[in-house]
Amino acid sequence: MAAALQTNIRPVKFPATLRALTKQSSPAPFRVRCAAASPGKKRYNITLLPGDGIGPEVISIAKNVLQQAGSLEGLEFSFQEMPVGGAALDLVGVPLPEETVSAAKESDAVLLGAIGGYKWDKNEKHLKPETGLLQLRAGLKVFANLRPATVLPQLVDASTLKREVAEGVDLMVVRELTGGIYFGVPRGIKTNENGEEVGYNTEVYAAHEIDRIARVAFETARKRRGKLCSVDKANVLDASILWRRRVTALAAEYPDVELSHMYVDNAAMQLVRDPKQFDTIVTNNIFGDILSDEASMITGSIGMLPSASLSDSGPGLFEPIHGSAPDIAGQDKANPLATILSAAMLLKYGLGEEKAAKRIEDAVLGALNKGFRTGDIYSAGTKLVGCKEMGEEVLKSVDSHVQASV
Repeated sequence: MAAALQTNIRPVKFPATLRALTKQSSPAPFRVRCAAASPGKKRYNITLLPGDGIGPEVISIAKNVLQQAGSLEGLEFSFQEMPVGGAALDLVGVPLPEETVSAAKESDAVLLGAIGGYKWDKNEKHLKPETGLLQLRAGLKVFANLRPATVLPQLVDASTLKREVAEGVDLMVVRELTGGIYFGVPRGIKTNENGEEVGYNTEVYAAHEIDRIARVAFETARKRRGKLCSVDKANVLDASILWRRRVTALAAEYPDVELSHMYVDNAAMQLVRDPKQFDTIVTNNIFGDILSDEASMITGSIGMLPSASLSDSGPGLFEPIHGSAPDIAGQDKANPLATILSAAMLLKYGLGEEKAAKRIEDAVLGALNKGFRTGDIYSAGTKLVGCKEMGEEVLKSVDSHVQASV
């Protein structure tokens, strides 16, 4: 193992530090903050939010991989662990403590495990763990959610689709994250004039919200294969009519990107019929939530997919798209690879450290090439391992840094 990286994990209090904005090469035009460090090294402050269920297990492993890859690329990390979700409810009575928000905003990036669980299902809405996550996204102003879905050759047989359909799938869902029906007002439950309860929500988007997510999507497609599919429901929803109009207008600024449009119901069908037709998909909050989960199963397991949530400036939020899986929490059964790959996205999209990110991505492929599998991606002829052992194998591959075949 390489020399251990100096890190310090602080439970709650986070002293203010001086940080300078620095320009760094990054796959997306977001600013990166880097604190002063030892000569020849860069230092970053990372807020860890383990959360609930399997969250603490996978975050612990991802932290080790992150610090190991960073140390081999001349990076130093200072980690701070903070409560969120059900863990925060049990600790202080709210799903998102002010201290957690402050720590997240003062960091260079945030790595989240998972939130939620049966224990808090009957809580009032404002005291549900999921409310804390929505508040965190709003507080960090992370409006652009990037969710890649790639079928790795090592896992093509784990997909529920036929090999010829799943093999070679490599797409990116760019989801608008802080607008739409999840945040729109008016919303609520009331009693109408007939004495009947009525629940209502509002799907609403302003032009600037559509424009900014569309620009992220066009830029993302430009760095991939140059194809962008905008998904909406413009044949029914007024908000989608505006969405399509604004995205179409912006296409003139990206002549090198081929733009197409698709209704969401058709997109859901096409994702399982012919997923290879997609390169980059851009869509609103609720459609992106659903379609990205659907895309995850094409890859074989939701336990393989990371995500990045980015803002115009300030720290990004990086998390696996799987849930807290309370049924297997604490049993060493969780797949940590989505969280490890989220750490790679943190390096790549959040900090602009592409070499360290590539080291982690190669390490994941290296562990899979050796035949190690957690239960969700296990198949005959491979070795079944638990969460901890999978993490150890990825760490070994980080150290060896052998270019993994894809």
